[in-house]
Amino acid sequence: MSERSVSKQKQEKRWYTIHAPQQFDRAELGGTPADEPEKVLGRNVETTLGELKDDASENNTKLTFKINDVGSDAAYTEFIKHELTRDYLRSLVRRGASKVEAYVTVLTTDDYRVQVQPVAFTTKDADASQEKAIRETMTEIVEDAAEDRTFEDLIDSVIEGRMSSAIYGEAKTIYPLRRVEIQKATLEARPEEVAAEEETSVDVDEEEVEV
Repeated sequence: MSERSVSKQKQEKRWYTIHAPQQFDRAELGGTPADEPEKVLGRNVETTLGELKDDASENNTKLTFKINDVGSDAAYTEFIKHELTRDYLRSLVRRGASKVEAYVTVLTTDDYRVQVQPVAFTTKDADASQEKAIRETMTEIVEDAAEDRTFEDLIDSVIEGRMSSAIYGEAKTIYPLRRVEIQKATLEARPEEVAAEEETSVDVDEEEVEV
């Protein structure tokens, strides 16, 4: 390929300014080059909550967005994942204390499927029955939260700390807790994907009935 052809290709590439979802006030997430708008779709963008809020104390929270729409010079995203950094989670672990985790998959009122992973840190070593009770409480609170919240509202409750505070308030009556966090919240399926899965499931059931 000649130098002229390479130069022409570079000139044809356009920079697209990437924006966070409306939920995050369309904050700028940076830019990405592409010679065709279609090539921008599907790209993931990682940032921290601290960068979005201009607050260094929130840098322990990582956010992942995916580009799902492209304009003439802008790219728009959807929320994909909230995750606490490994260093921060390690800093919460103490010897002689328990770390209790749960993995809860829920469906929001607008049919988004989300996996939420709360974690509780006790002040001392809890026994197996106490850990089980804490885990059940965490699961119940996450499930209850999803029953009357949209996807956006559920993610807001995670990011703003309301869900972890609710878990702390309930679970501390089981065993003294030092801290509760939502270590990860991940979008697993959008409404159209959930609907498609349900249709497939119905088709399979009908076939089984016929047999």
